[in-house]
Amino acid sequence: MSGGVIAAPRPPGVIVRRYLRTPKGLVLVVLAILAAVGAAGEGLARVAPGLAAALLVAAFVDAPILRFRKGEWLFPDGALITGLIIAMILTPYEPWHLAALASGLAVVSKYAIRGRSANVFNPAALALVLTFHAFNTGQSWWGALPELPAALVLLFATGVFISARVNKIPVVLSFLGTYYLAITLSAFIGDPARVAELYRAPDLHAALFFAFFMVTDPPTSPPKRRDQLVYGVIAGVASYAVFALVGAAYFLLAGVLVANVWEAWRRRQLARGRARLSGR
Repeated sequence: MSGGVIAAPRPPGVIVRRYLRTPKGLVLVVLAILAAVGAAGEGLARVAPGLAAALLVAAFVDAPILRFRKGEWLFPDGALITGLIIAMILTPYEPWHLAALASGLAVVSKYAIRGRSANVFNPAALALVLTFHAFNTGQSWWGALPELPAALVLLFATGVFISARVNKIPVVLSFLGTYYLAITLSAFIGDPARVAELYRAPDLHAALFFAFFMVTDPPTSPPKRRDQLVYGVIAGVASYAVFALVGAAYFLLAGVLVANVWEAWRRRQLARGRARLSGR
């Protein structure tokens, strides 16, 4: 008979507390808080269908894929974060099935468009841009709390907290600095009225939410400070360029997709360099 000691299973409360101290656990909690506060401004009955549809579809699509890939059932926290973000950006006046469609498309894109180590595109951004072109979906960014100006402090505080925990403060500052510098310069050079809206709700709230919770996406953004600074500049320039040249409602989302392409290229070049060194 073996003399080994079998570890007692951890109590559920301990498991939950430990999970909530992880980056994904913290992001889920923070997004849930913002969604709850945002629902108070928009009306729970209005946002609930799209929110529930996005979360359920994300979980039910991702869970079996994770089971197939990992060999065990895992909590689909990444998919839930994606579903939350999608629901919090789409206008709650859209039919619930469009939120569900966008959420499912986002989860599938994580596995369909991948590099060697991670997905290429921010899944929520990609799905929202695609559904905009396919169904002309509206985006109100209600989860960024534009209807509750006093809640801007909550959005800023939680965003800084999360960005610091995932070590992404440089990319946040780089993006916001570049984005608002481009806006300010265009106000001096061109027509200030054209960009004045970007300093006010809901666009200000959207930019902050985007910077804190989408530009910082760990799988699609670089880990090192120097690369984060470049990534943020690319996202900021691209976001403003799409706004100025195209005027599309998804200009912020397009900005991060452009930065995603650069990051995928950077990772590929890095992998090739390592392969050449290992082949010597």
